[in-house]
Amino acid sequence: MSQARRTPISAMSGNEIFCLAQKGLVPGEIVVGNSVVSIGLAGGLGAMGRTFAGGEVRQVTDLISEGRHRAIERMEHEAQRDGASGVTGVVTKLGRLAGFTEFLAQGTGVHPRGDQPMRFFSTSASGVGLYCQVDAGYHPVRFSMGNVAYALGIGRGMMGQFRTLARGEVREYSSMYNEIRHTALSRLRQEAAGYGANAVVDSQIRMLPYGPGTVELLMTGTASFHPQLSSGPVGPDQVVTSELTGVELWNLAKLGYAPKQIVMATSVYSLGVAAGIGALFQSVRRGELPEVTKLIYEARENCLDLVRREADALGAERVMSTRLEIREIGQGLVEIVAIGTAVIPAPPTMQPATSELLPQTLVADTEHDDSIQTLGFATAPMQMVRSGAGAAGQQTLGCLIALLMFFFIGCCSLIPFLMQAAQK
Repeated sequence: MSQARRTPISAMSGNEIFCLAQKGLVPGEIVVGNSVVSIGLAGGLGAMGRTFAGGEVRQVTDLISEGRHRAIERMEHEAQRDGASGVTGVVTKLGRLAGFTEFLAQGTGVHPRGDQPMRFFSTSASGVGLYCQVDAGYHPVRFSMGNVAYALGIGRGMMGQFRTLARGEVREYSSMYNEIRHTALSRLRQEAAGYGANAVVDSQIRMLPYGPGTVELLMTGTASFHPQLSSGPVGPDQVVTSELTGVELWNLAKLGYAPKQIVMATSVYSLGVAAGIGALFQSVRRGELPEVTKLIYEARENCLDLVRREADALGAERVMSTRLEIREIGQGLVEIVAIGTAVIPAPPTMQPATSELLPQTLVADTEHDDSIQTLGFATAPMQMVRSGAGAAGQQTLGCLIALLMFFFIGCCSLIPFLMQAAQK
């Protein structure tokens, strides 16, 4: 009796399937991997102490990194078990399950047409993005990531709270973001270099809350190899990174440019008490609020200037696809984030394989959310950091008051004995 045929279930759209077919690939099954982890008692106590002190919470960084990698490896093994030669559209999430942390990874397996051998790969790119990257010369190697879990700490948090009373940049908050981005980017490049890649394309940057007072900066992308960037493996410092989409990367190559590095900066500004009160009174009547307008303008210009300096240090000709994110993270507290890709002129040999992009790459598919859902966090990351630091400060203050009270009570209990000793 013949075995019933297994119907493939794919998350790819028609455009993705068509584009991949031009590169000799066909979609396979949706593949999933997961891992549920616990930080443990010792790790939890160590993380708590580091959260109070501030800086990287290495226990949390390692836990998240190990959990994500384990989930991705299981997803890849599932794809290989199904006979796939690669996994596209890889996404990774974390959530809470019964008080523990669960990591999920999902993608769609792909198979080569016929019996053509192919080295196994995994990529965060969609089918359309993968077509554009391969046509531009970037061959996928492995889904890669770099992360860092970081705590503001009591000292920096309390100093930041005091700084919010005055108008201007709150450097305690700005420096936290700017420090962790370099660390996460460095780890992303290091992991890509370990896979033998010389570029990371289709990168995504996310700031995720993990717990009270702790946030994670996560950078993911596809470690790739472009034969025109190097003849073989390179060191982490030579790995090129790009946040451009596949279509943008193809267009960039067609224009004679190549990505150099992701550049990103953050500026956190406070309106200050005096200016805040003035804006409050001005808001009663209709019209512009000059102080608030000027504050946002200054924060944006400072943020862009930081990006410009970083691009100049890289020797870039320009920064492309720059986006600005502006959001209020507290009363009178504004955060500006600028992210872009620094580019340099490329040699003539880095032109795409085809002269024109397929029309299917330019047709936008209907946007839909990821099909894997988690019990995630709804609180804004920066707000969680500030509230966590404030809570930590209140707890510390409470402990100090309790110790002083015990000391005072102890001293009072000794007074009668001291008086009796003095009378004798």
